[in-house]
Amino acid sequence: MAPLTLYTNPQSRGRIARWMLEETGATYETVVIDFDGDARTPELLALNPMGKVPTLVHDGRVVTECAAICAYLADAFPEAGLLPDETSAYYRWMFFAAGPLEAAVTDKALGVTVPAEHRVMVGYGDFDRMVTALETAVAGQPYIAGERFSAADVYVGSQIGWGLSFGTLPARPAFTAYWDRLKDRPALARANAMDDALMQKAPVPKG
Repeated sequence: MAPLTLYTNPQSRGRIARWMLEETGATYETVVIDFDGDARTPELLALNPMGKVPTLVHDGRVVTECAAICAYLADAFPEAGLLPDETSAYYRWMFFAAGPLEAAVTDKALGVTVPAEHRVMVGYGDFDRMVTALETAVAGQPYIAGERFSAADVYVGSQIGWGLSFGTLPARPAFTAYWDRLKDRPALARANAMDDALMQKAPVPKG
């Protein structure tokens, strides 16, 4: 058995984790969780009580949540060069994307509007404020942490790429320019090819 095992589904955030794994160059095994049946199998629940993917196992250690998986793999495989020398922007924007960005996009998709008097209670304030903040992360420099690509670009880039593809984020020039710098990375192409092949082999509905 490979020291790394990714529990995933090709129509899930597991695509982010696979991209990150491909960037590391590490050898890993894939276990596909079928959303068409009961994704909360005893095996998966033993690893992740939420019964969610992606779930990563590395030498017996379990890591869940995409941002955590990206950060963990950058630390675990330093030779891949995915951890910048200066990490303030790296951590700031990776976890901004995991918190305010994802919450704001999800709420908008569900038609949830936070009353103005309660915006102080939610991490993103309001959708437009979140988008403007995100724009500052990708404007004026090639990557999130500066001149060099890092694990934060895998996570934030995935969120922006999906947002542009599905219309959940506005196509601001800074977003499109940033995604153009990421979308042709060889590791992303390999990851997408593997997940696309899984979808063709056994199409599954979104979970």
